[in-house]
Amino acid sequence: MRIPLLLGLLLLGIAPAFAAEEPSGCDKFKWSIERERAALTAPDGVKMASGSEQAALPSSAIALGLVASAEAKLPTPPERAPKDGTFAGFTGIKAPKAGLYTVSLSSGAWVDLVQDGHALKPVAFSGATDCDGIRKTMKYELSGQPVVLQVSGAKDNSLSIAILPAQ
Repeated sequence: MRIPLLLGLLLLGIAPAFAAEEPSGCDKFKWSIERERAALTAPDGVKMASGSEQAALPSSAIALGLVASAEAKLPTPPERAPKDGTFAGFTGIKAPKAGLYTVSLSSGAWVDLVQDGHALKPVAFSGATDCDGIRKTMKYELSGQPVVLQVSGAKDNSLSIAILPAQ
């Protein structure tokens, strides 16, 4: 009985040493993020309110206004429950062209892309801290059907988002 208890205590003490720290710096992304970072930091980003509709994918980044998570009225419950005191919002895109896209965020938040009533899973993900203008980027395969981009768990009431064809 003592050996399993001792082993358990040892593993608990060792586990934090193996916990992966988030990469830090712009060079730590899994792929080049220069195009996405440039879009997110460009001064021509379009400001949009949560709940807005777009006819097609925007050609530049958008600055999506967010509201308190409890007031966001997201069309689909987020796959990760937002923490208290965070912000959320969404925008619909009526006619995206089918293809592989990167969805990049200026700061940390949870993203759900919903198409045909189902949350899409990213085919790839990369993120790093301490990179001015971009926090994470994901790749999604979109069909030509309408899509809803939902953001939740954001610390601020606005977030820049770039949705660009993958290269």
